[in-house]
Amino acid sequence: MADRTPPLSLSDLRARVDRGEVDTVVLAFPDMQGRLQGKRFAARFFLDEVVDHGTEGCNYLLAVDAEMNTVDGYAMSSWERGYGDFAMHADLGTLRPTPWHEGTALVVADLAWHDGAPVAAAPRQILRRQLERLAERGLTAQVGTELEFIVFRDTYEQAWDRGYRDLTPANQYNIDYSVLGTGRIEPLLRRIRNEMTGAGLTVESAKGECNPGQHEIAFKYDEALVTCDQHAVYKTGAKEIAAQEGYSLTFMAKYNEREGNSCHIHLSLQDAEGRNAMAGDGPGGMSPLMRHFLAGQLAALREFTLLYAPHVNSYKRFQPGSFAPTAAAWGHDNRTCALRVVGHGRSMRFENRLPGGDVNPYLAVAGLVAAGLHGVEQRLELPEPCTGNAYAQDHAHVPTTLREAAELWETSAVAKAAFGDEVVAHYRNMARVELDAFDAAVTDWELRRSFERM
Repeated sequence: MADRTPPLSLSDLRARVDRGEVDTVVLAFPDMQGRLQGKRFAARFFLDEVVDHGTEGCNYLLAVDAEMNTVDGYAMSSWERGYGDFAMHADLGTLRPTPWHEGTALVVADLAWHDGAPVAAAPRQILRRQLERLAERGLTAQVGTELEFIVFRDTYEQAWDRGYRDLTPANQYNIDYSVLGTGRIEPLLRRIRNEMTGAGLTVESAKGECNPGQHEIAFKYDEALVTCDQHAVYKTGAKEIAAQEGYSLTFMAKYNEREGNSCHIHLSLQDAEGRNAMAGDGPGGMSPLMRHFLAGQLAALREFTLLYAPHVNSYKRFQPGSFAPTAAAWGHDNRTCALRVVGHGRSMRFENRLPGGDVNPYLAVAGLVAAGLHGVEQRLELPEPCTGNAYAQDHAHVPTTLREAAELWETSAVAKAAFGDEVVAHYRNMARVELDAFDAAVTDWELRRSFERM
């Protein structure tokens, strides 16, 4: 990654601590779900001790289920291995203020074992490895993520107590692009936008979406790792700001039977001279590199879907006519395809439309890079683009369940070559744990259909 000025330098942090403006530093890393996990430090202790020596965290944090229950099947952490620690080292390039918490700064950590070896299954490390493979070719990935969420006029505690049923959405009807609709909760949206700006993110816009209470705040693209860190900070901060304002919001992929929350991911490649390496004189304004890279996306799409749709709920989005894709196809500015090519010249890029708001951005972007490199290394040929309605055409179907996606991932030679056996096994086990929990659950749907009538 190129040298860049962090949102908050270490010298600035020292000065703010000396002036009494900052008293707390959060050191956190993204877990398997992309959530920030870590510790809050007294700022002076962070400066005196943690900056140089790091800290420790229990290694079960990459070997639990979504509810933080210890589960079996992980090679790196278990009762048999004693649930020891791994080291957390601050990446000072991510240091930033968090305006939604008074006197607080935040920094993202990388994980290492006590011998200094990186934790291979850590999402941030998985992405770093794929970006290193790109760098060997003189390329960097520029990425933008577009997160949708649904806002409710209920607190998180009220939502919990109601079993997440009968909540009041912030808007009662479809407000896609409606200025009136976003104006209804502009105080909340404005606070999120402004405080993300204060945390070093570059906000582009906010707009309403289709599902009642659904909105999107867009941020400017950046280098891949920077974007993923910002994605994690934004997702955490938006929830915290909503809670402070008496609202709740959800990024879950499919909250109800209406439109789900997407997280479309845009990716372009930049060469060593800063030029868009995807632009060229070929068909559609694409370079040969882009055509191979995009062909790799198609070739690995089904096998890598676990990285784009990591939960049982993720697969509820993939419905015909829903703006969530069902076809493993690509097209020029065609929102019915899983892969959409947009822009021209400096803005030439592709969009992967599979991920939902529940995606772990580090894993998804690592998947996009690994798939693209597979296409480049094998010089795969790009098929003709899909024109018209991909939902109604005869294309390979994206996986329809987490179980199908996990089986494709587990047996993928491309995944094993790109990520290694340890990573493939680790995230296959994550899927198994989620499936076992879901298979054992009795759902509201079953109760409504069976309580009296069966």
